[in-house]
Amino acid sequence: MLGKKKDPNRTVLKNETWKYDLKHNWFIYVLFIPVLAYFLIFHYFPMFGLVMAFENFKPSKGFFGSEWVGLANFRELFTGDTFWKVLRNTTAMAFLNLTVGFAAPVLFALLLSEVKFKHFKRSVQIMSYMPYFVSATVVCSLATEFLNSTGALTMVLSWFGFDKQNWLANPNIPVFWLINTFLGVWQGMGWGAIIYMAAIANVSQDLHEAAAMDGASRWQRMWKITFPTVMPLILVMFILRIGLVFRTGFDKILLLYMPMTYDTADVLYTYTYRMAFGSQINYGLSTASGLFQSVIGTLLLVISNKISRKAAGSSLI
Repeated sequence: MLGKKKDPNRTVLKNETWKYDLKHNWFIYVLFIPVLAYFLIFHYFPMFGLVMAFENFKPSKGFFGSEWVGLANFRELFTGDTFWKVLRNTTAMAFLNLTVGFAAPVLFALLLSEVKFKHFKRSVQIMSYMPYFVSATVVCSLATEFLNSTGALTMVLSWFGFDKQNWLANPNIPVFWLINTFLGVWQGMGWGAIIYMAAIANVSQDLHEAAAMDGASRWQRMWKITFPTVMPLILVMFILRIGLVFRTGFDKILLLYMPMTYDTADVLYTYTYRMAFGSQINYGLSTASGLFQSVIGTLLLVISNKISRKAAGSSLI
């Protein structure tokens, strides 16, 4: 029980000591060593590189030889005109991913769970999973072909009064935002619905039978029984999604955007990437941008977790 004080007079049993546990479960600890090494080498040791955010970092001088500039990189980052446009684009696309992008797998799973024809249901599931295994390069190539001035989707949109144009080169708001969102939905909706389908399959059929005997329709049973039952899982997945919301779609944006759409398509991750590997390399500024994203993502994760725990009684911790 949390907050309970240890009794100093309590006798510690032999099988409760770490030496006893290590002796009898040494094989599990050995198996854990590669996992521990992976996280230390690739996740924790590289965190020392955050010191570049406070330096005018030069690779030739290294971490300890580069000039210490304090918060100068952050001041340059926050006072630049480009940063606020990038932050606007990131926030807008993150909002679309948290609403349209997150809701699509949930709704798809709920609707598919109501399909009674097993062969049709399995066929739809398989077809919805397939785009997830297509690489981002192929997805962006297809989008480029379908959305150029003579592409299939452009021709379909022209039937409804839209101009024939290269939609990926359109710098107007919110054209690129919507393209990125719907590409994410198309690629991830089926795969994201798997966990919800598994949760829905475990909903007690007795509840459905009792509701059906009381005259509830299939739609009423779905919204009054199935949806509330899987709500805790939805909340947990939503909290996890919030923590990674700024990271979503980085690869597709990097492959699809172009200089004429930087004002509406550039996000924090692509902005950081260009500063680190572009024509004008600034490692300190790019590290400051990456640190800012990590701090914001962590804050969003903590805040959303607390709100979920108070509002719905369900949270990660």
